[in-house]
Amino acid sequence: MDKIKKSDLSRRKFMKNVGIATAGVSIVPSHVISGLGYTAPSDKLNIAGIGVGGMGRGNLRNMNTQNIVALADVDWAYAKKCFDDYPKAKKYKDYRKMLDEMDKDIDAVMIGTPDHTHYVSAKDSMSAGKHIYLQKPLTHSVYESRRLAELAKSTGVATQMGNQGNSSDDMRKVCEWIWNGEIGEVTKVDAWTDRPIWPQGLERPTEKYPIPDTLDWDLFLGPAAERPYHPSYTPWNWRAWWDFGTGALGDMGCHIIDPVYKALELGYPHAFEASSSQVNTESAPVAEKVTYYFGKRPKKGKINMPAVEFTWYDGGLKPDRPEGLKPGMYPGDQQGWGGAIFYGTKGTLICGTYLCKPIYYRS
Repeated sequence: MDKIKKSDLSRRKFMKNVGIATAGVSIVPSHVISGLGYTAPSDKLNIAGIGVGGMGRGNLRNMNTQNIVALADVDWAYAKKCFDDYPKAKKYKDYRKMLDEMDKDIDAVMIGTPDHTHYVSAKDSMSAGKHIYLQKPLTHSVYESRRLAELAKSTGVATQMGNQGNSSDDMRKVCEWIWNGEIGEVTKVDAWTDRPIWPQGLERPTEKYPIPDTLDWDLFLGPAAERPYHPSYTPWNWRAWWDFGTGALGDMGCHIIDPVYKALELGYPHAFEASSSQVNTESAPVAEKVTYYFGKRPKKGKINMPAVEFTWYDGGLKPDRPEGLKPGMYPGDQQGWGGAIFYGTKGTLICGTYLCKPIYYRS
């Protein structure tokens, strides 16, 4: 039989040539069939989930073309729906036991736990040689982020933080508009969110509650300091508490500030100032306004990158409506979730949370 060129391998020609070569035998290797839109079970990744009761369940749903082989969650009542999604997956409360027992059966790990356990679960998974998808915010502290970056380099595993808008076409559009100079040089940015949509600004509760039978409270606490169980901590409301979450800024800043950092190529601020509602050492304030000051950066092509004043608002605080925005147009998301406003020397650019529907107009 004549040698077949890759350029000739249309599906029709492939099947014709296979028929000639095998004289009617239709069995072909799985890696060949996978090229035609079918992936053999042996060619799929074996994925485990850690923290699958909330966002983790949605993340796994986006990975369900692969083999979901194991699920770990400290609260089996909260995780039940996800357990039901994958009845063949092995269930655990302690992810460390899962990694130990199923080491050879796991290729990658999805992590959707509360913020304070991102680092330890990611560190243990990466150290075991597992590729990871880790929900935002990356970690509970700057130190932990630096340690994970070092670990990613030393282990060589593939890593990805969950940040829905970062790889979108709208992200590329915002960057291109700014780098093309469509609104001139950007000197000021405002960003805001409607969060918190959970109770915040709270003192530590003193009421006593029994620990639910389905929850391993000690595993939930993880690296956090010991404290009695209270239903205001989990599920969902952990975002408010400094021991477990990072407040509205830590929760949504990853999404809304992302295009600001990427498009303006910001580094570290040289100064900042903040004001907020009443503060305490237990939970994030109900509302806050934080301004960061960034210095001049190198030019991006022909576009100067001058000093930038960036201000964040949350808890119902919002920036002023930008001048020149047409009547009837809403800055940011139509749902009111938040957004970012870039003020340039020639115009204004606005995008929503996850970079939804960016627009710009000239001054």
